Amino acid sequence: MLQPVRPSTVLPALRTPFTVTTSDGQALIGESAAPLDRYTSAILCLHPLPTAGGMMDSHVYKKAANRLPDMAGIHVVRFNTRGTTSEAGSSTGTFDNGGLEKFDVEAMMTYCLDTLKLENLWVVGWSFGTDLALRHAKDPRIKGLILLSPPLRTSEVSDLEYWAKDGRRVIALVPEFDDYLQPPEAIKRFKPLTQIEIIPVAGAKHLWVGEPAVHTVLSEITKVLAPERLPLPTEI
Repeated sequence: MLQPVRPSTVLPALRTPFTVTTSDGQALIGESAAPLDRYTSAILCLHPLPTAGGMMDSHVYKKAANRLPDMAGIHVVRFNTRGTTSEAGSSTGTFDNGGLEKFDVEAMMTYCLDTLKLENLWVVGWSFGTDLALRHAKDPRIKGLILLSPPLRTSEVSDLEYWAKDGRRVIALVPEFDDYLQPPEAIKRFKPLTQIEIIPVAGAKHLWVGEPAVHTVLSEITKVLAPERLPLPTEI
């Protein structure tokens, strides 16, 4: 008998902890969750603000790692940026508000592409992580960016212009009731990024709390990376 997908649902995947060393000597801890078969794509997850509790286990990313490898064949890579702690452990270094985190993002892209040799790799940022993506996830081998609740807190117009000139896809999921940047203002502030696809999400808030919000986020990620695997099941 089928059971509803719950926040605690964990589906099969090959889950492997790892440590990656940045070019400035910091040790980043993380986890790779690989599909057991029918691989489609991969995401590198950049988490919300550590000083506000953001980490690799922030709930949307933990649920992505628990579900998407099996549901959609998506390999999910999560890690703690410098100075950030989760149940898996602590990355060394000190939070730098997105500055020195440049080395974290670069080291993780290299790990995903050169060590894990992931194909069809996208970077997914959430809140603080969206600024990291826009500012630092510029490896030409990355397929594009997916931004969850982007606040545009530290990204500059020059970062948006970089992506406009680059031309790769950038998709932003903007909650109707976001605490920092709601859809009408997002449309204005993202104007320099000419190809951005802004998806307003009715009823949603910055933290995507609740199973319907999580299902929406995971479905939108799958729609970009592996549309043939939609709809994602709500019962298993």
